[in-house]
Order: sequence, then structure tokens, then C-alpha cells
Amino acid sequence: MNDPTVQDIFQHFYPAYLEKYSPSPEQAKAARNILNCKTGAYGANVSVCEDCGAVQIHYNSCRNRCCPMCQAVPKHLGASVGYICILHTWGSEMNFHPHIHTILLGGGLTPKNEWKDNGAGFFLPIWAISKVFRGKYMDELKNLWNMNQPEFHGTAEKYRNYYASKKLMDSCYDTEWIPYCKKTFNGAQSVIDYLGKYTHRIAISNHRIVCMDEETVTFSVKDYRNQGQWKELTLSGVEFIRHFLMHVPPKRFVRIRHYGLLCSRSKSKKLTLCRNLLGCQKYLSKLRDKGMPEILKHLYGINVCVCKACGGKLGTPQLRIPRRC
Repeated sequence: MNDPTVQDIFQHFYPAYLEKYSPSPEQAKAARNILNCKTGAYGANVSVCEDCGAVQIHYNSCRNRCCPMCQAVPKHLGASVGYICILHTWGSEMNFHPHIHTILLGGGLTPKNEWKDNGAGFFLPIWAISKVFRGKYMDELKNLWNMNQPEFHGTAEKYRNYYASKKLMDSCYDTEWIPYCKKTFNGAQSVIDYLGKYTHRIAISNHRIVCMDEETVTFSVKDYRNQGQWKELTLSGVEFIRHFLMHVPPKRFVRIRHYGLLCSRSKSKKLTLCRNLLGCQKYLSKLRDKGMPEILKHLYGINVCVCKACGGKLGTPQLRIPRRC
């Protein structure tokens, strides 16, 4: 099958996956939602053209944050610049690669509530970030070792040995850590565009899936060892689903955290003060207070209120809910 979707893959390989693995409740729910998304299982909206009488049916989505068909239209983020951390758990190959993307203010408030920054330069020297991050990270790692909490798998099995782990720790302290820092964003819209890549995406989107057959799934990945060139990777269907479900977060797990001026206790007052000091206006999304038809038209040029048969106006959609068994 060419151009399959994640839903197609789950429909074909999920029964075989269940024979080999036992998903967590959250993973099972995500799989069930993906299988039933836009199939009519969650109801449908039926519209009738006021001109030609043609009937159009739009099946409802599952709204699961891990479903690729429900991530194309993220809701208004309501975010301006600030200290934001976002947990990202996957690499291009859907391998387990937990890391954090952080946006830090280009300046800050002094104890006298005055704004202070370094102009176009970084607010914090990169060398200071390197040393502080290394110190904090290694201190936490030592605490885990002292409490016998680290787990070692695969190529890391050798570090169960005390001397091997001690040698690793020493080499980490001797190595210069190089944090990757990008220059400041050009306005609030740039921040929204950057955050949208990580806050409302999942391990893989449908457009990256090349094909599938009775046994395997082939999808495109970035080869970072070859200057980020795209290549194709083939996995068994069951292994594809295992990789996908690795990135389903536990129930009520929060992937986005706000700190400092953006924490919930102080952001309403302090952010207003920062904007007043800098002469800034609050960022207002172009999607603010818009319904889903308007959002689809603005983002993708899709007008769901126009009849596909004659180009006439569709009437108000009527919700149809399937009967529960």
C-alpha cells in the first residue's frame, strides 16, 4: 500500500502487536482512538447544500493528542515569549530520545522591577550555561547512582560495573559541554511557529509514511550523520507500533512547563509590567475566537462551508451520534 496512514498501520498490525506486547492503559486508549478516529465511531456532522441538496458527511475525530489526524490544527497557544520548557521524547526514527527544548527570556526584571538585558547578545554567557548545566546534571546523576536507581539497557549494560560507571563520570566532568543556543526570535509569531513544532506534534506524521506491505512499514527519516539528508527506514509493522506507542505519555503527564515570569502565580502581573517597560503589545492570535471552519480556511485554504458538488452554501451541520452497544 502506497501513502498509508498511521491508522492504516494500526488496523493491519495492532492485533499482532497485542499478541507480543501488553500496552499500558494510556497506550491502549491511544491505539483505540487512532483506530476509531474519523470512522463514525465518535459521531458525524451531516450538512445539506442549500442549493443542490447534496449531502456531505464529516466524521468526528478522537481528539487524542497522540493521534496524527487530530494534530493538524492546534488550538491557540496563547503564548508570548518566556521561560518555557517542552519535553520531546523522540528522534526522527521514532527512537526513544528524551530531550528538552527551552525558550529563555532575552532579559529580566531586576529587584526594582526594572528591565535589564544585554541588547542583541545572549542574556546569559554560553560558557556559564555550559558549566552550570554540567554541574546540575552530574549532581542529579550521582544522586541516582547513590540511591541505586539507574537502569542500564543495551549498550549501557557495562555501566552496571562500579569502575566502568566511575570512569564514565570522570570523563563527563573532564569534557567541555557545549550547549546549543540559537539567537533571539524576531517577534512573537516566530515563537509561536517554533513552539508549534513541538507542542502539537507526535512521533510521526502521515506524510512521512512511504508505504506498507503485509509485514513491514517504510517511512522517511533524517540522517543526521549525513547532514540531515532524508532517507527511508523499514521496520516490521509490529515494531513500528511499538516505537509509536513508546511516546504516548502517561495519564495527566505535563510535557510543557513554565517558569519564572511565566509561572501561573505571577505571569498575569509581571508579564504586563514587562510589556509596559518594553513598550510591547500583547500577542493576539489570528485564530482567536474563531470557529473550526474559519481556522481551516485561514490555515489551509479549505472551505468546509462550500458544497463540493455545486459550490453552493452548506447548511448548518447536524450532529449525528452513533448508538452505543
